[in-house]
Amino acid sequence: MLGYVDMKEARLWAQTNAPAMVEFDYWEIENPKETFRTASVQTKASDGYTAHCIADRLEPGRSYEYRLRINGHEVPRPYPTTFKSQALWQWRTDPPAFTLAIGSCMYVNEEAYDRPGKPYGSDYQILTSLAAQKPDVMLWLGDNTYLREPDWYTRGGMIHRYTHTRSLPELQPLLASAGNIAVWDDHDYGPNDSDGTWVHKETAWDIFRSFWDNPVYGVNGQKGVTGFMQYADVDFFLLDDRYFRTPNDCESCPRTMLGRPQLEWFKGALAAGRAPFKIVALGGQFLSTAAEHETYTNLFPAERDSILAFIERENIKGVVFVTGDRHFSELSALKNSAGNMVYDITSSSLTAGVNTKGGDSPNTLRVPGSATTQHNFTLLKFSGPRKDRQLDISIHDVNGKVLWNYSIKQGG
Repeated sequence: MLGYVDMKEARLWAQTNAPAMVEFDYWEIENPKETFRTASVQTKASDGYTAHCIADRLEPGRSYEYRLRINGHEVPRPYPTTFKSQALWQWRTDPPAFTLAIGSCMYVNEEAYDRPGKPYGSDYQILTSLAAQKPDVMLWLGDNTYLREPDWYTRGGMIHRYTHTRSLPELQPLLASAGNIAVWDDHDYGPNDSDGTWVHKETAWDIFRSFWDNPVYGVNGQKGVTGFMQYADVDFFLLDDRYFRTPNDCESCPRTMLGRPQLEWFKGALAAGRAPFKIVALGGQFLSTAAEHETYTNLFPAERDSILAFIERENIKGVVFVTGDRHFSELSALKNSAGNMVYDITSSSLTAGVNTKGGDSPNTLRVPGSATTQHNFTLLKFSGPRKDRQLDISIHDVNGKVLWNYSIKQGG
């Protein structure tokens, strides 16, 4: 897997099935005679035999190919293993165009541990279609794997579930060619609707970091999957909706999804940002007015209102939440009294069960026609001159066909 990609380095990930030494060779495609090699990493059982290697000899804006080595032997892969480092555009050119893919709710069937009856997961053609779009970055919006009853309470169980999902052949080309970044939701954190009281959240956090390669996990000395990334001229705020969450059903408990330290960091960082688009990744729906299930409106309305009030008060433009969880997709849009738009692109589900009645959800902020009640993924394409950037949104079906699209202009 390719993790985060920056100008001077990228993270490369692999998993073995026994203790082994892992390293990667990589080279600039236009200059294949000069090959670099990452430091070697010894895999171990406690981390699921995963290895995180840093390719730190990159130059900005170059295309690279890489090759996996295990115990000194080349391990060829039957799909492209290439990437492009981020461009150094500041003070030189307009920001580069790039494509971000988003999706959530990735269920891979395993009959021995699935619920009896019809499998909850679909076939996996959608992953092949997604990889064929050649996104620069794939942002996973939670429920990226589904922990089940045998998995929840042990480290080995969690490792098994992640390993089973990662072993899916249809998933490999996407992991290998796009920079993969992730936040989590309840199913890759613990049992259904888990909150901050989950006693195995430390283990879940450990395993998440073993299987993903975000730039950072946690801010201001906190744990959790909170993070930040910049790609081209776009800021990405990665929020943790589980680690600090108070119980959904405790009437006398403090009511927070993000927790005060994370919330304060997010507001401050958002206000400090100068990006034309600020992508806020969150496991569950933020903007929807539907007071149902685990929407922000239903469970933490005061915190939602405080975030929206802050965005309005600080006159912050270009805020786009990207969310999962709901098993259908839609675009929500709100114009605040400062005249700025706030958006929420919900993208769900990749392979898990579909909410065929999602379009009936009473969300008064839904953009007409955007409700999609079949398996789907979403592409966000950023383009245009530095002061006139545009975001083109398209929702795609399992075969890659465009089902719906929408465009947002910088400042609009």
